[in-house]
Amino acid sequence: MILKKVSWFFKRHHFLYITRFRLLSRNSSIADIASCSYNQCNTEKDIPNSFKEVNHTIFKEGKATSDLEIIKQLSVWLQNNIKGGPGLSEPSDAALQIMLAGKGGVCSDMAQIFNNFCVINNIKVREWGNTRAPFNKEFGGHSFNEVFIKELNKWVLIDVYGSLMFYDEASVPLSVIELYQSVRNKKEITFKSFATGREVDHANVIKNYLDPDTTPFLICKYSNKTYDAFLGLFRPHVPVFIIHFMVFLLGKSYHYRFPLDDYKKIYS
Repeated sequence: MILKKVSWFFKRHHFLYITRFRLLSRNSSIADIASCSYNQCNTEKDIPNSFKEVNHTIFKEGKATSDLEIIKQLSVWLQNNIKGGPGLSEPSDAALQIMLAGKGGVCSDMAQIFNNFCVINNIKVREWGNTRAPFNKEFGGHSFNEVFIKELNKWVLIDVYGSLMFYDEASVPLSVIELYQSVRNKKEITFKSFATGREVDHANVIKNYLDPDTTPFLICKYSNKTYDAFLGLFRPHVPVFIIHFMVFLLGKSYHYRFPLDDYKKIYS
């Protein structure tokens, strides 16, 4: 019981949550993040073979011809085959196997493995998180993805756990920036799941996306190969937060970019 409490402190305590933002956050702009993507730091050869093997299973009946339909096909398969569970701090190949075995995986885990599947399917992707500004310890944040859809010539937000997308009044899929600009300008927004028979939890969507105090940040410079190496070498003997701090001190860490708000609002 004591070990569980200590583990919770280092994973979830709001002091460390705030400290992480102080270390990793940078103010940015919409223009500055335009070319940012997960693919910049991660190529197909950086992705473990286990992802490629599972990818063959996902598309064994054939792959759609458009980016949007490929993304939907991938998202629905993952949602149908991963039920979720405790958060993981494992190398990506181990995380994938644990999640497929039904033994774990929160939103950030799903977003990270989704990144890898997009890379091997030649689709530009990036990962976002959000938090409240000012900080609200009742909201632990949320992680989700954004993909560049070539046929639409734009970025599109996708929440893989819910096979969920957001749309404007003309039913055009929204990017992350477009969604949060629409929320702040009180424009009409619709959301729905593209998975057949999937019910949308409206309260959860409001909590995770539509609260007016929510601010999004883009996760940049995350090297899957780097974190796989460090986690594979030091887990489970070294606490995860220390492993991440080691990567930070070596200058190989990811960072957060806030394109819409001053990140210091979190601390106000």
